[in-house]
Amino acid sequence: MAPAQNQITSKHVAVIGAGPAGLITSRELRREGHSVVVFEREKQVGGLWVYTPKSDSDPLSLDPTRSKVHSSIYESLRTNVPRESMGVRDFPFLPRFDDESRDARRYPNHREVLAYIQDFAREFKIEEMIRFETEVVRVEPVDNGNWRVQSKNSGGFLEDEIYDAVVVCNGHYTEPNIAHIPGIKSWPGKQIHSHNYRVPDPFENEVVVVIGNFASGADISRDIAKVAKEVHIASRAREPHTYEKISVPQNNLWMHSEIDTTHEDGSIVFKNGKVIFADSIVYCTGYKYNFPFLETNGYLRIDEKRVEPLYKHVFPPALAPGLAFVGLPAMGIVFVMFEIQSKWVAAVLSGRVTLPSTDKMMEDINAWYASLDALGIPKRHTHTIGRIQVSSSYSE
Repeated sequence: MAPAQNQITSKHVAVIGAGPAGLITSRELRREGHSVVVFEREKQVGGLWVYTPKSDSDPLSLDPTRSKVHSSIYESLRTNVPRESMGVRDFPFLPRFDDESRDARRYPNHREVLAYIQDFAREFKIEEMIRFETEVVRVEPVDNGNWRVQSKNSGGFLEDEIYDAVVVCNGHYTEPNIAHIPGIKSWPGKQIHSHNYRVPDPFENEVVVVIGNFASGADISRDIAKVAKEVHIASRAREPHTYEKISVPQNNLWMHSEIDTTHEDGSIVFKNGKVIFADSIVYCTGYKYNFPFLETNGYLRIDEKRVEPLYKHVFPPALAPGLAFVGLPAMGIVFVMFEIQSKWVAAVLSGRVTLPSTDKMMEDINAWYASLDALGIPKRHTHTIGRIQVSSSYSE
């Protein structure tokens, strides 16, 4: 990835998504001299951080014909990363003491994060590049290394355009992953994925099992415990004998190992031998990568949450540099990662930086996969940067 000696060129680039990754990418591309069009299917910027009380029509989000909601934000959510670590390097996420509607806390709520994202878009005039309420329905390579982008606006009008490059920034917290639980088809209670969780009220006076104890599982279980009779967390990361009462103000939260079986009488049996009769199950079991619009003739695939092959989580070697991904890895300091990745993409597209050959990139990818295998790191954690050695709950 040495600096190139080639003449600097300007490309016509499509960016998919106007969440934080798409906004930051768009800014860096324009700074590098590229012309940019951003496709955003919602009415405003923010992506995941746009809270809505609405949720998918199917609480498990398994029905392919369901009405879909992009956001997975719940009402009580606050960041688990301090604001000092969240901002873009030249546009820090500073508290706004001059505005009473803003949350000046170090770990602010989701509305404060959205306000910061909106401030960023205004500061750098990103919205003038965005086509709102426009969904990308197909992206495919064409002759001369170009890319065809087909999109549909809110009126149903289809547009077919050619771009020099496409950067995918559509996020990965929309398509839920559901853990397989033995006997669940005959279990009579309610089931919901955390993607569709908003407030704890529907669980009042219930016995609730929360599957998963990573960030959302730990947070949502405590939120539900405020109103529920009992909350039991099932964690695959715990030893089979685990059974612990967790100290929370309501004194009604227990930690278990993973679920062994469920039964039609409403009982749930944990691997620690404990049996409870539950009203609801909440799956905090993570998400799948999903790019339904992308057609690469089978070159790119998703295998156990690994998008492959990708060089440094960004470029598919045989399709680079015309296709790139920003924001794929899961890590805490995401906005800075978006900035670094998008600067790299912008520089490669302009010719200031040269990628290794396709063969060299594939060698690097295969060596990376081999190192993960040698460390015993599951394939599903390929894109889990920073915490990659940690085996988290139920593939979240």
